[in-house]
Amino acid sequence: MRTAGWLALGVVIVCGTTLAVSRAAEESPAPSTEANAPPTAQPPASSVPVTPKNAAPPPSVTIIGASDAHGVLGRDVLSAANEDMGRIVDVIVDRSGHVRAAVIDFGGFLGVGSRKIVVDWNAMRFGKIVNKKDSITLELTKAQVAAAPEYKEDTPMVVLGASGSLQPLQAVQ
Repeated sequence: MRTAGWLALGVVIVCGTTLAVSRAAEESPAPSTEANAPPTAQPPASSVPVTPKNAAPPPSVTIIGASDAHGVLGRDVLSAANEDMGRIVDVIVDRSGHVRAAVIDFGGFLGVGSRKIVVDWNAMRFGKIVNKKDSITLELTKAQVAAAPEYKEDTPMVVLGASGSLQPLQAVQ
């Protein structure tokens, strides 16, 4: 019986607090915003929709089939002789946004002793799906890639390319 009395007192306190809060909310003026305004069937006649002067146009939408394009990060790269050349870990773009090269994690075993090598984007061939994977073939031999200097971020990079395919990067003014 004693527990029921405390429970009843708790209900009275909660109800009284809720009533006081709701009365205070009714009495205090709320800032007038559209979020607080009561819903109406029609906007007032004086209201004209306003759009910002520099509103962005709607974005374009393109649908690309799953078999037509794939991401390349993490993809395995093979030589023309079907040798494992590593996997793509980064893509290098110039200041205008054009893809220039790929960074390949080359050599080593299970990530130990591997080096990052930069290869010209045009030295790679993106083929059909083989064994449920996109095939990426590099037009360089394993020996050529092994002889390339290692890529280190924020330092000048040596881009290894297939014979005659790399165009020098033009200075952006």
